[in-house]
Amino acid sequence: MPGIIVGIDGSDHSRLALTWAMREAVSHRVPLTIVTVRPAQVRPATGIFWGIHDYAENGQDLEHTQRAVREFADRVANDIGQTVPDITVSVETGDAAEELVRASQDADMLVVGSRGGGGFAKLLMGSVSSQVTHHAACPVVVVPGSR
Repeated sequence: MPGIIVGIDGSDHSRLALTWAMREAVSHRVPLTIVTVRPAQVRPATGIFWGIHDYAENGQDLEHTQRAVREFADRVANDIGQTVPDITVSVETGDAAEELVRASQDADMLVVGSRGGGGFAKLLMGSVSSQVTHHAACPVVVVPGSR
């Protein structure tokens, strides 16, 4: 996947990362691949599969997930008033950091938010952004959250 890869989970931090990545893709005229990673198992305490919260009951339905990610991307593109000419949505299942590191093998750049949907509010970087900055095969941009 040459071009820019952005990892999203539906959190506000991933929305900021997607916004940044879209602007860069337009500016440099490169393809953008949006990657979201679903855990293999539902979280037992909450019944939620991952960060785009509006369809936990359909979290394992690949087509439904792809549609939701595309709608998320369309909303972000509409908000920034730009159209990225070449967007691919990739829905993976597994560990988010591992899948993003794997995707980075052929990428020009990997973009992630500083924190995802879980964790502790006071952390500067979440576990996924920390892991990809240490192990990705391409340059990584960690987009900080707003304060």
